[in-house]
Amino acid sequence: MMTTSSDASFKLQPGSTPLLISMPHVGTAIPEDQRGRYQPRALQTEDTDWHLERLYAGIAQELGASLIVPRYSRFLIDLNRPPEDTPMYPGASNTELCPTRFFTGEPLYLDGQAPDAAEKQRRRETYWQPYHEALQAELDRLKAAHGYALLFDAHSIKSELPWLFEGRLPDLNLGTAEGRSCDPAITASLGQVLAGQSDYSQVVNGRFKGGYITRHYGRPDLSQHAVQLEMCWRCYMQEQPPYAYDEAAAAGVQPLLRRLLLQLLSWKKA
Repeated sequence: MMTTSSDASFKLQPGSTPLLISMPHVGTAIPEDQRGRYQPRALQTEDTDWHLERLYAGIAQELGASLIVPRYSRFLIDLNRPPEDTPMYPGASNTELCPTRFFTGEPLYLDGQAPDAAEKQRRRETYWQPYHEALQAELDRLKAAHGYALLFDAHSIKSELPWLFEGRLPDLNLGTAEGRSCDPAITASLGQVLAGQSDYSQVVNGRFKGGYITRHYGRPDLSQHAVQLEMCWRCYMQEQPPYAYDEAAAAGVQPLLRRLLLQLLSWKKA
């Protein structure tokens, strides 16, 4: 029987199937020694991917998926950004490895308190690196056990954020780095699951094509296949403070999430 392992900054629960679910933006903690740097509003960590662990927990357990979940907020460091801090979406508004703005565009930090190069490096070594080392180690374990690994990077976001994108985002946004992060059959089959229902609007490789985790770990040549699902909050929670979980809405979308994950697990290495 697999047991949960943990680092001070994340927890990893190994599963029994080739599937690993990553939730890099569910953390809400900000260390005490850093809290004084931030605008008071930032301490509410409004840009969290709220309640995803709760939403997916039962499905992940049923399907035997591994789960990796961070403790700390993306306001401290964004685990889904490249270590060299290059923009994920050139030409659009981007948040950084150590974000300095809310998703609404306002500054996160008090004047003169944004992290300098040394502080960014410290955060990368303390929080970013352990998460990614554990993620790759779990993918390696899954490949050793099954011959391949499937990574599902789970995200959620407010439906309308003009600083980041125009208009209203589709409910479900599947990203596979334009098909490069997984076998083409995976992109096609997951797209068919989404297109085969009419309850939720959906798009494949639209505004959100997959962040660093999908692009970096999605290596079909290394038997690692990665996809990202960016889901609008309105599918399962309230989009205004206090950002409450909506049991009825969540129960509505969970069967579709389960179908997506089952479809992903149905892929077999040739």
